[in-house]
Amino acid sequence: MEKKARVIAFYLPQYHPIPENDKWWGKGFTEWTNVGKAKSLFKGHYQPRVPADLGYYDLRVPETRKAQADMARDYGIEGFCYWHYWFGNGKRLIERPFNEVVASGEPDFPFCLAWANETWKGFAHGLKNRNMLIEQLYPGIDDYTAHFYAVLPALQDKRYIKVNEKPLFLIYKALGFTDVSVFITLWQKLAKENGIKGIHFVAQTPNIEDKAKILALGFDAINVVRMFDFMKRRTFLVKALQRIRVNVFNMPRIFKYGHIMKWFTGIEDSDIDVIPCVFPNWDHTPRSGNEGLVFQDSTPELFEKHLSDVIDAVKKKPDDEKIIFVKSWNEWAEGNYMEPDLKYGMKYLEAMKSQL
Repeated sequence: MEKKARVIAFYLPQYHPIPENDKWWGKGFTEWTNVGKAKSLFKGHYQPRVPADLGYYDLRVPETRKAQADMARDYGIEGFCYWHYWFGNGKRLIERPFNEVVASGEPDFPFCLAWANETWKGFAHGLKNRNMLIEQLYPGIDDYTAHFYAVLPALQDKRYIKVNEKPLFLIYKALGFTDVSVFITLWQKLAKENGIKGIHFVAQTPNIEDKAKILALGFDAINVVRMFDFMKRRTFLVKALQRIRVNVFNMPRIFKYGHIMKWFTGIEDSDIDVIPCVFPNWDHTPRSGNEGLVFQDSTPELFEKHLSDVIDAVKKKPDDEKIIFVKSWNEWAEGNYMEPDLKYGMKYLEAMKSQL
């Protein structure tokens, strides 16, 4: 049977304490800390958001990981794309949930990896300053080799998501990694030496205009994230009103989901080397307070229309390349999740299932 789409959801493994987070934010910090302290900042602002069926989970618990996978599978999601943190010189963070998934063989649900190759700074992660917490380094060939062998057990796992028989590996900031072509060439060589046909490298980018430049570096495809494309389309009046709300009334930047969603897709989404992205919602205020950005009045019905447009864009691609990324499965502190909450329950997942 012909597939409508291969839907892969980005998955945040931040929901368990680690020593570094204890040091930076206080004992026991997880992403739920930001979610729980969120406040409604304007009339009609949907905060705080409270998880429903899965609760305030801890990703060290295997039963939680299985419940997530069962739910995602039931509603048409093919697999999770786990954010993977390798800072150079063997330094990893929040790797435990994924390592346990690989080591235990459970849940029996497809996965792939997205390397979040980015320096962590305070503001983006919930602090009021922009101090550097941990720096992303690229130490060279020995480190790239160690990185490959650290993830090789996952790449060889039968559950690993493949495109044309090659494991899919996404890099978050391709153009910020000056050595990326060296990295890709090395990993392709190491893959073949270890019985893998090669790696299907995908670069994430917010700018479709960077496609040719990125592909020239050795990538097979780009994952274009058009979530903020609408910012380029704002009129002078809209920008002025926004500045008044932010600077005079100390409000977050607010945009109606229904008004901006037409910019979430583009004609290039039909290209075989472009993987589009769908977005159920966005609200960064749990992390950043009044300095955040909010997509207001997202509904399951609007999301279903958005998803339908993207499914339509990929329908003529070969089955293996009809990939759509969902941003995200569980980015709760960014208001960006498919998991059920108290307000909408399973309705976003039901909207997805109805299209798939």
